[in-house]
Amino acid sequence: MNILKKVGLTALGTSLIATSAFAGAMDVTGSAGITLANQDKTNKGNGLSMTDEITFTGSGELDNGLTVTVSMQLDNNAVSTKGTAYMDNRSVKIASEDFGTLTFYGHGGDTAFSMKDDTTPTAYGEAWDVLGTSSGGTAKLGSIAGAATGNDMFGYTNSGLMDGLTLNVSYMPSEGGAAQTESTTAWGVEYSGVEGLTVGYAQDDNGLSGTSKIDYSVMYAKYAYGPVTVGVSQSDQDANGATNDDEFEAVGITYQVSDDLTIGYNQSEYDNAGTTTDEESTNLSLSYTTGGMTIAAAFVSVDNQGGSSSTKDDVSGYEIDVSFAF
Repeated sequence: MNILKKVGLTALGTSLIATSAFAGAMDVTGSAGITLANQDKTNKGNGLSMTDEITFTGSGELDNGLTVTVSMQLDNNAVSTKGTAYMDNRSVKIASEDFGTLTFYGHGGDTAFSMKDDTTPTAYGEAWDVLGTSSGGTAKLGSIAGAATGNDMFGYTNSGLMDGLTLNVSYMPSEGGAAQTESTTAWGVEYSGVEGLTVGYAQDDNGLSGTSKIDYSVMYAKYAYGPVTVGVSQSDQDANGATNDDEFEAVGITYQVSDDLTIGYNQSEYDNAGTTTDEESTNLSLSYTTGGMTIAAAFVSVDNQGGSSSTKDDVSGYEIDVSFAF
């Protein structure tokens, strides 16, 4: 047991002496990794980077049967506006066997839609979400029809309503003068009652008012048979004006070669109603795990980035990651 766990458990044990109404425990997990990434037609400079994080998780059961779990993540890649490291993902969960789980996300939460925006299987990363920015750009090269996410929001999950059925609901308050001017409620259902098969549907809006409002929906299905998993996903955004009615489709397949090695192929297409050319992304990926170490790689190409037919917007690249969990 490392020193952080000893300190946390000692402090928690001291507090539990004072009350019999709460029995709890604390755990500490972490990971670190080194990533090498590169792509053509973009000056990325040094392609090496490091990831590292430590997550503190405390949980306990109340006398009324409710289980409360608090999670806080320290991530050196998460920086404040002053450039100092700060806590990244953090949440409080209140769970009941009969009534499901209510989660308050201080940061890092997914809406009921964004957690399902692309569920197609992959060994490492989605086709649209591996490559970095284009020359002078600020967004990922690939595109997806996806709703907004934010901080200080609620999420609810219940998988006890019917065998194989899971319900997800999220509520994100408005952010005042920010892009999301109204609160938004997202919901989704997923059914996995047939062996190997998972199907689902989710819906959301972007929290904007009037003619800026955009509604999102996604349908998906995955099927696992032995070492092979295949999946499809199709999402739409419906907005005021035909040029904002975009569509996204993705397919993926993975093959588990052994207990340690998985390979995958993933392809997506983004149909921007405001352009005449669809953006197409492909991803060939692999992942190898041994003990607490994982080596993963993705080789990606994006054609017609942003709906452009110019050859300068056909970009390819790779990302290789070596990570350690402890």
